[in-house]
Amino acid sequence: MKKAIFLDKDGTLIPDIPYNVKPELITLSCDSVEGLKQLQASGFRLIIISNQAGVARGLFKEKELEAVKMRIKELFRKEGLELDGFYYCPHHPQGVEPKFTISCDCRKPQPGMILQAALEHSVDLKKSWMLGDILNDVEAGNRAGCKTVLVDNGNETEWIRNPYRFPHYTASSINDAAAHIMSSEAERL
Repeated sequence: MKKAIFLDKDGTLIPDIPYNVKPELITLSCDSVEGLKQLQASGFRLIIISNQAGVARGLFKEKELEAVKMRIKELFRKEGLELDGFYYCPHHPQGVEPKFTISCDCRKPQPGMILQAALEHSVDLKKSWMLGDILNDVEAGNRAGCKTVLVDNGNETEWIRNPYRFPHYTASSINDAAAHIMSSEAERL
Protein backbone atom coordinates (compact mmCIF):
# COMPACT_ATOMS: atom_id res chain seq x y z
CA MET A 1 0.00 0.00 0.00
CA LYS A 2 1.19 3.48 -0.89
CA LYS A 3 1.02 6.70 1.12
CA ALA A 4 -0.36 9.98 -0.19
CA ILE A 5 -0.54 13.68 0.39
CA PHE A 6 -4.08 14.78 -0.45
CA LEU A 7 -3.94 18.45 -1.39
CA ASP A 8 -6.73 20.96 -1.43
CA LYS A 9 -6.33 23.02 -4.61
CA ASP A 10 -7.67 26.55 -4.19
CA GLY A 11 -6.02 28.48 -1.38
CA THR A 12 -3.62 25.67 -0.50
CA LEU A 13 -1.79 24.40 -3.60
CA ILE A 14 -2.57 27.44 -5.75
CA PRO A 15 -3.61 30.99 -4.81
CA ASP A 16 -7.40 31.22 -4.50
CA ILE A 17 -8.97 33.10 -7.39
CA PRO A 18 -12.69 32.32 -6.90
CA TYR A 19 -14.15 30.08 -9.62
CA ASN A 20 -11.10 30.46 -11.86
CA VAL A 21 -10.73 28.02 -14.75
CA LYS A 22 -8.31 30.16 -16.81
CA PRO A 23 -5.03 28.20 -16.93
CA GLU A 24 -2.93 31.33 -17.47
CA LEU A 25 -3.96 32.61 -14.01
CA ILE A 26 -2.90 29.45 -12.19
CA THR A 27 0.39 29.44 -10.29
CA LEU A 28 1.71 27.33 -7.43
CA SER A 29 1.46 28.85 -3.95
CA CYS A 30 4.56 30.42 -2.45
CA ASP A 31 6.44 28.14 -0.08
CA SER A 32 5.12 24.92 -1.60
CA VAL A 33 7.55 23.49 -4.16
CA GLU A 34 10.41 22.42 -1.89
CA GLY A 35 8.01 20.72 0.51
CA LEU A 36 6.23 18.90 -2.30
CA LYS A 37 9.58 17.71 -3.66
CA GLN A 38 10.60 16.36 -0.24
CA LEU A 39 7.29 14.59 0.22
CA GLN A 40 7.34 13.03 -3.24
CA ALA A 41 10.97 11.95 -2.81
CA SER A 42 9.91 10.29 0.44
CA GLY A 43 7.38 8.16 -1.43
CA PHE A 44 4.18 10.14 -1.03
CA ARG A 45 1.76 10.30 -3.95
CA LEU A 46 0.50 13.86 -4.61
CA ILE A 47 -3.26 13.89 -5.19
CA ILE A 48 -5.54 16.92 -5.50
CA ILE A 49 -8.90 16.82 -3.69
CA SER A 50 -11.02 19.86 -4.64
CA ASN A 51 -14.58 21.12 -4.31
CA GLN A 52 -15.61 22.75 -7.58
CA ALA A 53 -19.06 24.17 -6.85
CA GLY A 54 -18.71 26.54 -9.81
CA VAL A 55 -19.99 23.69 -11.99
CA ALA A 56 -23.23 23.33 -9.98
CA ARG A 57 -23.58 27.10 -9.76
CA GLY A 58 -23.36 27.44 -13.56
CA LEU A 59 -20.21 29.57 -13.43
CA PHE A 60 -18.20 27.22 -15.64
CA LYS A 61 -18.59 23.88 -17.38
CA GLU A 62 -17.22 20.66 -15.93
CA LYS A 63 -15.11 20.08 -19.05
CA GLU A 64 -13.18 23.31 -18.30
CA LEU A 65 -11.58 21.61 -15.30
CA GLU A 66 -9.49 19.48 -17.69
CA ALA A 67 -7.47 22.58 -18.66
CA VAL A 68 -6.99 23.38 -14.96
CA LYS A 69 -5.67 19.87 -14.34
CA MET A 70 -3.34 20.08 -17.33
CA ARG A 71 -1.99 23.46 -16.17
CA ILE A 72 -1.21 22.09 -12.70
CA LYS A 73 0.45 19.03 -14.24
CA GLU A 74 2.55 21.38 -16.40
CA LEU A 75 3.56 23.47 -13.36
CA PHE A 76 4.48 20.30 -11.49
CA ARG A 77 6.55 18.98 -14.42
CA LYS A 78 8.50 22.27 -14.58
CA GLU A 79 9.44 21.71 -10.93
CA GLY A 80 10.32 18.04 -11.35
CA LEU A 81 7.12 16.89 -9.64
CA GLU A 82 4.43 14.45 -10.72
CA LEU A 83 0.72 14.93 -10.05
CA ASP A 84 -0.61 11.47 -9.27
CA GLY A 85 -4.32 12.28 -9.18
CA PHE A 86 -6.86 15.06 -9.61
CA TYR A 87 -10.26 14.57 -7.97
CA TYR A 88 -13.01 17.17 -7.81
CA CYS A 89 -16.59 17.44 -6.68
CA PRO A 90 -18.82 19.43 -9.08
CA HIS A 91 -21.85 19.32 -6.76
CA HIS A 92 -23.49 21.87 -4.52
CA PRO A 93 -26.93 21.56 -2.88
CA GLN A 94 -27.75 25.19 -3.76
CA GLY A 95 -26.60 24.98 -7.38
CA VAL A 96 -28.52 26.02 -10.46
CA GLU A 97 -27.47 23.18 -12.79
CA PRO A 98 -29.95 20.37 -12.00
CA LYS A 99 -27.51 17.54 -12.76
CA PHE A 100 -25.08 18.87 -10.13
CA THR A 101 -27.50 20.33 -7.57
CA ILE A 102 -27.34 17.56 -5.02
CA SER A 103 -25.99 16.71 -1.59
CA CYS A 104 -23.29 14.10 -2.08
CA ASP A 105 -20.63 12.17 -0.22
CA CYS A 106 -17.78 13.60 -2.29
CA ARG A 107 -18.11 17.29 -1.41
CA LYS A 108 -15.75 18.16 1.44
CA PRO A 109 -16.21 17.96 4.42
CA GLN A 110 -17.42 14.51 3.37
CA PRO A 111 -14.58 12.06 2.66
CA GLY A 112 -15.81 10.58 -0.64
CA MET A 113 -13.10 11.97 -2.93
CA ILE A 114 -10.33 10.87 -0.57
CA LEU A 115 -11.81 7.39 -0.22
CA GLN A 116 -12.15 7.07 -4.01
CA ALA A 117 -8.58 8.26 -4.59
CA ALA A 118 -7.26 5.87 -1.92
CA LEU A 119 -9.06 2.95 -3.55
CA GLU A 120 -7.92 3.80 -7.08
CA HIS A 121 -4.28 4.44 -6.06
CA SER A 122 -3.95 1.67 -3.43
CA VAL A 123 -3.28 4.23 -0.69
CA ASP A 124 -3.01 3.40 3.00
CA LEU A 125 -5.03 6.20 4.60
CA LYS A 126 -3.38 5.73 8.01
CA LYS A 127 -0.02 6.63 6.43
CA SER A 128 -1.45 9.55 4.48
CA TRP A 129 -2.14 13.24 5.11
CA MET A 130 -4.78 15.75 3.96
CA LEU A 131 -3.52 19.35 3.61
CA GLY A 132 -6.02 22.18 3.28
CA ASP A 133 -6.63 25.80 4.13
CA ILE A 134 -10.06 25.43 5.77
CA LEU A 135 -11.60 23.14 8.36
CA ASN A 136 -13.78 21.40 5.74
CA ASP A 137 -10.51 19.99 4.34
CA VAL A 138 -9.43 18.90 7.81
CA GLU A 139 -12.80 17.29 8.48
CA ALA A 140 -12.73 15.36 5.19
CA GLY A 141 -9.25 14.06 5.95
CA ASN A 142 -10.11 13.07 9.49
CA ARG A 143 -13.32 11.35 8.37
CA ALA A 144 -11.31 9.39 5.79
CA GLY A 145 -8.80 8.26 8.42
CA CYS A 146 -5.83 10.43 7.38
CA LYS A 147 -3.70 12.69 9.48
CA THR A 148 -4.48 16.32 8.72
CA VAL A 149 -2.78 19.69 8.38
CA LEU A 150 -4.50 23.05 8.36
CA VAL A 151 -2.46 25.44 6.23
CA ASP A 152 -3.51 28.50 8.22
CA ASN A 153 -3.14 31.28 5.68
CA GLY A 154 -6.22 33.27 6.72
CA ASN A 155 -8.75 31.53 4.45
CA GLU A 156 -10.66 29.83 7.28
CA THR A 157 -13.13 32.41 8.56
CA GLU A 158 -15.91 30.39 10.21
CA TRP A 159 -13.99 28.25 12.74
CA ILE A 160 -17.00 26.01 13.33
CA ARG A 161 -15.75 23.06 15.37
CA ASN A 162 -16.81 19.46 15.76
CA PRO A 163 -14.69 16.42 16.69
CA TYR A 164 -13.48 16.05 13.08
CA ARG A 165 -12.42 19.68 12.65
CA PHE A 166 -9.21 19.64 14.67
CA PRO A 167 -6.03 19.21 12.59
CA HIS A 168 -3.12 17.09 13.70
CA TYR A 169 -0.89 20.05 12.84
CA THR A 170 -1.31 23.69 11.86
CA ALA A 171 1.20 25.02 9.32
CA SER A 172 1.91 28.35 7.71
CA SER A 173 2.59 26.82 4.26
CA ILE A 174 2.96 23.54 2.41
CA ASN A 175 6.72 23.71 3.03
CA ASP A 176 6.06 24.03 6.78
CA ALA A 177 3.58 21.14 6.63
CA ALA A 178 6.11 19.02 4.73
CA ALA A 179 8.79 19.65 7.37
CA HIS A 180 6.38 18.44 10.06
CA ILE A 181 5.32 15.39 8.05
CA MET A 182 8.95 14.46 7.31
CA SER A 183 9.77 14.80 11.01
CA SER A 184 6.79 12.59 11.89
CA GLU A 185 7.94 10.02 9.32
CA ALA A 186 11.43 9.98 10.82
CA GLU A 187 9.98 9.39 14.30
CA ARG A 188 8.01 6.37 13.03
CA LEU A 189 11.15 4.63 11.78
